[in-house]
Amino acid sequence: MDGTSFRWSNQTRTRRRIAWAALCVLTFVVMAIVLVPVFLIMPFRPQSPRSMEISYLMRRWSPLLTPLASATSLALLIWLWRGTRWWRKGLLVIALLPTLALTWLARQNHFEWMFNPLPNASYAKASEAGFVKDNDRVIAIKIGNEAVAYPIRLMAYHHVVSDTVGGIHVVATY
Repeated sequence: MDGTSFRWSNQTRTRRRIAWAALCVLTFVVMAIVLVPVFLIMPFRPQSPRSMEISYLMRRWSPLLTPLASATSLALLIWLWRGTRWWRKGLLVIALLPTLALTWLARQNHFEWMFNPLPNASYAKASEAGFVKDNDRVIAIKIGNEAVAYPIRLMAYHHVVSDTVGGIHVVATY
């Protein structure tokens, strides 16, 4: 074995290690960019303006960055595939799957999964609303001679009410 082929195999080995490291880093970056907003924007938890700013920035950029990361990961997988043992090929596929799944998740609105609209919302007059307690907080709207109140305790799961008050369509949320 001459010195040139030895040097070439060392260079190839180094490049392959860098490619494996890049694949791992890409996977973790995609996980962070997609999953951090999921944990920062949690309902019923206090949120700081800075965490909301970071979350919305990540949510805005994740649909653009994740396909690039997936394409790069796929290119790395293809490059690494040849000359790799069978069990490392399995690791390559396992490393690519989360990136592809998170690329799909970056285009989903997971909040819609958490907060489903009421299928058949019904309203009651104040005199008939025995389920509202005296100390319940409400969102109140008065337009013209018509007034409505939406108990926050009952809105907690849905966070939004669409209604017509005084002939005007309103959306109440908190």
